[in-house]
Amino acid sequence: MKPPAEPRAALRALAAAQGVSLLALSAMIGRNGNYLQQWVTRGSPRRLAEADRRRLADFFGVAETVLGGEAAPRSVWRVPRLDVAAAAGAGRVNDEAALLGFDAVPVELARALGLSEGQAAVIRVAGDSMAPGLCDGDRLLVDQTARTPDAKGGVYAVRIDGLLLVKRVRRGARRLLVTSDNPGALPVGRGEVEVVGRAVWQMRVPV
Repeated sequence: MKPPAEPRAALRALAAAQGVSLLALSAMIGRNGNYLQQWVTRGSPRRLAEADRRRLADFFGVAETVLGGEAAPRSVWRVPRLDVAAAAGAGRVNDEAALLGFDAVPVELARALGLSEGQAAVIRVAGDSMAPGLCDGDRLLVDQTARTPDAKGGVYAVRIDGLLLVKRVRRGARRLLVTSDNPGALPVGRGEVEVVGRAVWQMRVPV
């Protein structure tokens, strides 16, 4: 039986389902016999004491949030991992960014990087035109809200002529300037540049 969302109604339903009285539950948590009855019918006290709520939640095998506890703050965000290879080389066509799964990004890290939840994605680097800083197979955490490079620039995921690339991008006098870090890389195409987002964190599998 799924208990109602309201905590007092939830306790009443849980007690009925288990065939145990509020009187007996009050005694179990070391309170006077009317304690839980008053809470259920009169709302007094307004909230169960933390220790009482924990013992009741353990007894019924439910989360403390069912009985009015606050949800524990999340330690990670689930960031979508997309099936696109952002080429740091000759480039690859990006037909559709298919969702492969999710990567767990620590909330503290995400906030330190200035990310907003739901506005980031993880993509994979292909090629070596951004070597030695970026290598083939590196994964990049991309802030999809950061799409306006300044004169100083940074590493961005961009589309040029239908190709998804990872390049260094800065704003010039008349247009965006897109370059590779590897001096031996092929020239970057001169098509229209669509900025997908800024790479704010690099993830690499140890070798």
